[in-house]
Amino acid sequence: MSSTAIFIFFCLVPALIPVLLFTYYPIFKGIVMAFQNYSLFNLNDIRFIGFDNFRTVLQDPSLPTILKNTASWVFISLILQFGIGFLLALLLYKKFPGRGVYQGLIFYSWAMSGFLIGIIWRWMFNGQIGVINDLLLKWGLISERIGFLSDPKWAMISVITANVWYGVAFFAIMLMAAMQSIPEELFEAADMDGAGWFKKLFHVIVPYILPTIITTSALRVIWIFNFPDIIYAMTNGGPANSTHILSTFMLDKIVFNGDYGLASAIGVIAIILLLLYTMFYLFATRASKAGDF
Repeated sequence: MSSTAIFIFFCLVPALIPVLLFTYYPIFKGIVMAFQNYSLFNLNDIRFIGFDNFRTVLQDPSLPTILKNTASWVFISLILQFGIGFLLALLLYKKFPGRGVYQGLIFYSWAMSGFLIGIIWRWMFNGQIGVINDLLLKWGLISERIGFLSDPKWAMISVITANVWYGVAFFAIMLMAAMQSIPEELFEAADMDGAGWFKKLFHVIVPYILPTIITTSALRVIWIFNFPDIIYAMTNGGPANSTHILSTFMLDKIVFNGDYGLASAIGVIAIILLLLYTMFYLFATRASKAGDF
């Protein structure tokens, strides 16, 4: 090994140590704990139990509901966040008086913590004192108050609404930045061809920002999947598991049961699902690029 390579290695060591300690070691430790009987209430009986934790998770009668909730939570949130964020980006990427004020208002939600947002929306959806019920009654849309967070029919809709409000800003920021990078010459050429607004949208804007759309959507799927904050603050997975997703299910096993082994097994299952999703995404994007040649 040359002296230059040794020098580079020692320069990287200070940066690698925190990554190893705070990223890779917890992942490794979590995988090990998934195969152990590891309960905070019985630390003297920590031992390897093979796949027992995984069997317990997979045989849990609530697992099908939790997986269905997870899929709904991720994909409905993603579609609505992207759709609203895309519309806001279209409205704000061109300069106009007061644009900075509107941008600041939209980006405000992204600066808040997810748990705080959950607490705010829990108050708004409160069945007795919530502002949502007050407005719906005032507008004559309902005749009596709705228990949004206590009714399984409304609970998932409520937490998804809060998550959409939170995540719209991400898509608005990223897509607006991509739109602002579109060369003005493309719009001038479209004007010379007599293209209207819709043709510019589908033949100039969307094709140009498509890589950004694909990348941000892929990242957002992973982030929403691993984002229990809002649900935990609003419903804690209830009522009757109607808002439980894998990440809140895992937290429940830690907070209420102290069972780190079972929680780690759920975490490993979540990692496997995300790895499968990532492999599918990479395969699809490579196939798409190959088809362009």
